[in-house]
Amino acid sequence: MSTSPATFPATERQWTLPSRSRVGMFCLIAAESAVFVIFLVAYIFYIGKSLTGPTPRQVLEIPIFNTVCLLSSSLAIHFAARALQRGKTATFKLFWFLTLALGAIFLFGTGREWHRLIYSAGLTISTNLFGTTYYSLVGLHAFHVLAGLLGLTIVMLLALAAKVTQEHAEHVDVFSLYWHFVDVVWVVVFTTVYVVGR
Repeated sequence: MSTSPATFPATERQWTLPSRSRVGMFCLIAAESAVFVIFLVAYIFYIGKSLTGPTPRQVLEIPIFNTVCLLSSSLAIHFAARALQRGKTATFKLFWFLTLALGAIFLFGTGREWHRLIYSAGLTISTNLFGTTYYSLVGLHAFHVLAGLLGLTIVMLLALAAKVTQEHAEHVDVFSLYWHFVDVVWVVVFTTVYVVGR
């Protein structure tokens, strides 16, 4: 008496294409990452090659508070996106505003640091190689933070006008990827400039 092998029902996995906005954001992040790599390599290459002062050790102060604010903003935007996915628009607005505020504090702190470096330490973009590479790298990151803040502000205004609802959760989540990217880049910039470069 022969027994036929047991047959199991085939389970089919339904595969769907990722959203175009998500793919577009990942492409943007990849392109921007390449730009940052170029600036980082240039900064590392020119460490210690300035013929005149001031040097990083003489003028740079480690921006702990600014860094904590920016990294905390990444956590805040994560909670904001999750809240909108659950339809909790009030919670979304609270965390979104917190993200915006923390990002603005970081940018303000960067501006204060530059003011001190220029007017107290005498370090400008044309002072030496350190000044050139420092302002180029940190300035590139600050520009991306500013662009992110503009986006955050636009969404915040739309949310206050009750035009951001649960159906926009995917778009908000995609935008949050950009902000997370800005935060990750800052960790690399912080390590390169304020740890390795000193």
